[in-house]
Amino acid sequence: MNFEIQSMVLGMVGTNCYLLINKDTKETVIFDPGAQGDKIVRYLQREELIPKAILLTHGHFDHIMGIPPLKEAYDLPVYIHRQEEAVMESPQLNSCAMIGANVSYKADRLVEDGDVIREAGADIQVLFTPGHTQGGVSYYIEALHTVVCGDTLFEGSVGRTDLPTGSMGTLVRSIREKLFVLEDDVTVLPGHGGATTIGWEKKYNPFVS
Repeated sequence: MNFEIQSMVLGMVGTNCYLLINKDTKETVIFDPGAQGDKIVRYLQREELIPKAILLTHGHFDHIMGIPPLKEAYDLPVYIHRQEEAVMESPQLNSCAMIGANVSYKADRLVEDGDVIREAGADIQVLFTPGHTQGGVSYYIEALHTVVCGDTLFEGSVGRTDLPTGSMGTLVRSIREKLFVLEDDVTVLPGHGGATTIGWEKKYNPFVS
């Protein structure tokens, strides 16, 4: 299969939304449609892409607010970890009060650590990486040697843990036990900021190195 990943920076806090595209079929998986769902829909239509699913790394408002226009246009299944379902559904836990909003969405499919999601012709492995939130996950895309990690790991930093259900100890353990066991040349696509690699973070990230 011939895959590529494209990114869109969306919303007031610059959340990265990633599109995993099967270039042979144009089938597409959407990771973390953080805001401006109408903009995502227009892009999909312009590029004649065929969205198949929405995969969420966690349930914070800035990663989920683009869901309604996508669901309305395409009726896509939304995936989230079983332990994160409560975060996405609760305005108190998904931190939407930070922007004066009242956000609550439901997932269609709940995943567990080690599950392999097969969408758009790709095998996408679920890695349970809590800490930023109680049910955060990362998604390893073997075909591209790439991991989409949400707000677990950033270039030279890690996700904040001072919001509801966060834990720094849990976050660092997740990174060490689930991400740093990947090969050094695996590309890391975070929820904010630029891409990095597992090897660079293992060597230079001051929070976990």
